[in-house]
Parts: sequence; structure tokens; C-alpha cells
Amino acid sequence: MAVRATAEGRLQRILAMVPWVVAHDGPTVVDVCSRFGCTPTELTSDIGLLYLCGLYPYTPDLLIEAAIVDGRVFIEYADYFSRPLRLTPAEGLSLVAAASTLLAAPGTDDQGPLARGLAKLANAIGGAADSVEIELGAAEAETLAALRDASRAGTQVVIDYYAFGRDERTTRTIEPAGVFSTGGQWYVSAYCHLAHDERLFRVDRIVALTATGVGRTGPDVPPTPGLFARRPPGGTVTLVLEPSMQWVAEQYPVEATEVQPDGSVRVRLVVAEWPWLDRLVLRLGAGACIEASPSGWPGRADAAARVLARYGAALH
Repeated sequence: MAVRATAEGRLQRILAMVPWVVAHDGPTVVDVCSRFGCTPTELTSDIGLLYLCGLYPYTPDLLIEAAIVDGRVFIEYADYFSRPLRLTPAEGLSLVAAASTLLAAPGTDDQGPLARGLAKLANAIGGAADSVEIELGAAEAETLAALRDASRAGTQVVIDYYAFGRDERTTRTIEPAGVFSTGGQWYVSAYCHLAHDERLFRVDRIVALTATGVGRTGPDVPPTPGLFARRPPGGTVTLVLEPSMQWVAEQYPVEATEVQPDGSVRVRLVVAEWPWLDRLVLRLGAGACIEASPSGWPGRADAAARVLARYGAALH
């Protein structure tokens, strides 16, 4: 089932695309789509959105001009952008941090106008651009580059992948559809020949990668699907957590959260794999009461034995 691209992923693409298109003075639709990992339909939608961007009272001099003409993409900044901008030191530092994050996004030109403007701004507020360090996950640059190349070329790669939820390492042939960053991590959406279905892989858990050059044979996959999809065994678990464990609701996919009068928190979490649930309840210990567990899950009493059995097998 197709999944729409996330709003965050779309916004990141548009912000990275605008200065690149302006600097290249009418690049082709094919070049823009290839660089930013989108389809012509998605690009047309992005351009339509840009045409509505501007400042109140939305007169022509305060609106961005964007259009696709004869297969080429044209973007012109509003007249407002030519006016001198006055920033406080705090505003300047915030802008440096935001621009540094954007430079780490796929497709951004690290020698383009955004990078040059960032350097000038950093110098103006009394600091170098590299004084703000932005890291979007711990993925290897070579792995990211290989995945992007395969996504653009429409080819397969073979990966050795550690699946945290199942606590296992597998070798898979995948067909990358898109590489994106969200929540501080890099992900690749792909068709997986081992699962015979769409899958999302965290790039920092790819232990090894081999480019095959073989063309895609599986169905199309959205370039930026949602981060989490419930799969068998599926279901949910409802936990009542001590006040100090509210971080669970922020770190994991939660369907419902309710703060109790005594300060404890009732959360209902989506479960995709039993090993993940085993580790979670053991990590939380007595600070979490299991109010309702997914059908078929053996329970906390057996979780420790199952975890020890898995790790014991790995040691022999």
C-alpha cells in the first residue's frame, strides 16, 4: 500500500531545492527530480506550493515566483529578499544552526549559495560556520552516497543489516527508493526481496553494502514513508509507568497517553516484534505495570528467559 511522503520530508526537500534551482538558472525537471529524489508530479506540487509563499499583505513583490516552463524549473526570490536583514546575535546563531542542518540534507550543494551565505552570516555574528556542528545520525557517508546513487539509478544493493526489533542480522537485496533524515537518524525506504514487501531501514544499522548494478524488479516504493508500520505479530501493549519513565512516550511510537492523578502515565504503544517488547519491559522493570498485552505475547515472566536464550546462542 502506498504511503504519502511526510510533511517534514517534503519541507526539507523544498528548502534544499530552492537555492539550488535559483543558482542553476532553470535546470531541467529531470535534473531536479534526480538530485532531490522526487517524481515530476511531486515537483509540480512543490512548485505550486512555492508560488503561494510570501509575506503579508502578499503583494507581488513579497511572493516567490516559481514555474515549470518547457521542461525547465524557474524560481525567483521575492523583492523582499534584496532588502538588508537585521538580526540579533541570538537570531543569527539560530539561523546558522538551521542552515547547517539544511546543508546536511540530501541534494544540498555544499559549495552553493546557501553554504556561502552561511559562512558570511557566521562571520558577521563573530563565529565560524563550523563552530556549529550538526549531525543527522551516525550513518557512514559512503553508505549514504551508495544508497542515493542506487535510488537515482534505479538499481539494487545487497546489505548486511542488523534488525534491532528482532535482534538479528540478515543479508538482504533491496531496491532503494529514497534516503531521508528525521528524528536525528538517516533512513532508506526500499523494496526488500527478503521480505517481499516495502521496508524502512535505519542507515546506521547497515553493517555492509554492495552495489550490484542490477535494475529494479520489484514494485515502486514511496521515497519517504512513515517511520513506523505495524506488522505481524502486531498489536499494542498498555503500560502504566512511574512519573520518571515519561521518556517512553517520547521515544517510542505511542497511540495514546494519559497522565494519572498520582503522576503515573498510562501509554499504549504499537508493537511490531516480540524481541523489542521483551527488551522494553525488562528495561523498565518494576517501574512499569503491564495493563494489557498484545494477543499471543507469552508475557514478562518468559521474557528474561527468551532474551538470555538469544544472547546465549550468540555467544556459542
